[in-house]
Amino acid sequence: MTNKIKLYCIPYAGGSATIYNQWKSKLESHIELHPIELAGKGSRITEPFYPNLEVAVEDIFTTISNDISTQDYVIFGHSMGALITYELLQKIKITDIKQPLHAYFSGRKPPHIARKKTYSSLSAEAFEKEIMSLGGTPPELFKYPELKQIFVPILRNDFKLSETVIERPEISTLPFDISILVGKEEQIKQSEAVQWKMHTSKNCSVHFINGGHFFLSKEVEAVTSIINKSISKYIAD
Repeated sequence: MTNKIKLYCIPYAGGSATIYNQWKSKLESHIELHPIELAGKGSRITEPFYPNLEVAVEDIFTTISNDISTQDYVIFGHSMGALITYELLQKIKITDIKQPLHAYFSGRKPPHIARKKTYSSLSAEAFEKEIMSLGGTPPELFKYPELKQIFVPILRNDFKLSETVIERPEISTLPFDISILVGKEEQIKQSEAVQWKMHTSKNCSVHFINGGHFFLSKEVEAVTSIINKSISKYIAD
């Protein structure tokens, strides 16, 4: 049992760490929110994009490794962030660093289910159409050339990372509880979401939340309630 737990949050494709700031007022006082900024975004906008998923995972691991070696923590990732979170946890698993108490995978099918749709190699017109169909991206981004010039390369690179396929001969289960969050209207079937249970040797809870793929920003109360409740069992009385 502990008194304080750090909550590291990894954003989705095209998203900055600031997307998680709206959670601050909703989380219990024993949860310390730590959104992780990825290279090429937000406060790190001048840094080059990650060339591949492995480099992204290594960068985040380097950023948090000192803290997580001595403090209790959990990790949350949405969509691309869920994939990065999963690979980060696989890396942490084989080190002698303290394991997280819990992990949250949001808006993503389990990693053993192949993605049928890819976006990063689409033409400019098709890419724009597909991104807008997902929701969550302001229409102004594609309306103004100066914004497109900045953000379209970010989105393309993020989707390239998100489409990375990690080949493993068998599922390497995580040694802690996990929670799965899925939008009721996004393209993840219940039969697919529940298969996340194969990726932990502990408990797995699956939550279906109102909305589509970007329920994360619209259903803040529902999401933070799940986090608060699941973390409460690790807090000392």
